[in-house]
Amino acid sequence: MLHIKTLDDGLEIFKALGSEIRIEIIKLLLINKGMNMNELATSLNITNGALTSHIKKLEDCGIVTIVSESSGHGNQKKCMVNLDKILVELNHEEESKNIYDTEIKIGHYSDFKVFPTCGLATSTALIGEVDDARYFAHPDRINSDILWFTKGYIEYMIPNFLPPSQKIDQITISAELASEAPGVNNFWPSDIHFYLNDIFLGSWTSPGDFGDVRGIFTPDWWYPDWNQYGLLKLIVITTDGTFIDGIKISNVSLNELNLDYRSSMKLKLSVPEDAEHVGGLTIYGRNFGNYNQDIKVRIHYSPMY
Repeated sequence: MLHIKTLDDGLEIFKALGSEIRIEIIKLLLINKGMNMNELATSLNITNGALTSHIKKLEDCGIVTIVSESSGHGNQKKCMVNLDKILVELNHEEESKNIYDTEIKIGHYSDFKVFPTCGLATSTALIGEVDDARYFAHPDRINSDILWFTKGYIEYMIPNFLPPSQKIDQITISAELASEAPGVNNFWPSDIHFYLNDIFLGSWTSPGDFGDVRGIFTPDWWYPDWNQYGLLKLIVITTDGTFIDGIKISNVSLNELNLDYRSSMKLKLSVPEDAEHVGGLTIYGRNFGNYNQDIKVRIHYSPMY
């Protein structure tokens, strides 16, 4: 998911989508799960030169990605749609004085209990041995940019440095997530559960462990048959309940959580062994996947009195 927070930030996306031919290109790529340049040009009845210009506009703003694939005639460029959703906030212009932003590195977890297949890596190397949960306690784990496990949980402390005498009005958490299959499997569902201060917020079923194309930020040294990218999920907790990507997943609200400027906040992501789909969890941070971010947290607040 691409999250556009201001209209100015989305200008290039809007320009790229402001063309009937480019919309048709996206439709064809979705229907056919990717096509090479020759196939696209033939389907659209345009020249390869004209197609290249349209593809470049879609690629530059991240809607389409291009990979090279081998064929009997050498390498061909295959085009694929790179996004599952585009979320545009029209009313994002808010007073920053009432917003607290923080970002938690993937390796800065405070507690864990994980089971193989599992592992961690920085942007340059694996940490220890894969499928050995002991390395989740390795000192180098704080530099992790990706981690994965089949079942269990990982927990993070959300730094809370709100000004004194403030209450919390909304919490927004975004992270790039996917399942964890042995190797990769785009059709590998996993029920990922979310908790805040050990209160169950709800769950989301990840559709798979994606490896069909290399992640935009996944480093070149990373193994081509391992996890490549996830889906950016947006969790929002308000006084009305908890939502993922705008869809309500539970009635757990801020009123039940009872949070303010003094509160400790522990975010847990879990795949319980009794879930219907025990398909693991991969968390992508900076330098991996399709979104150059770690776990982002935004807190809206206002005076308590």
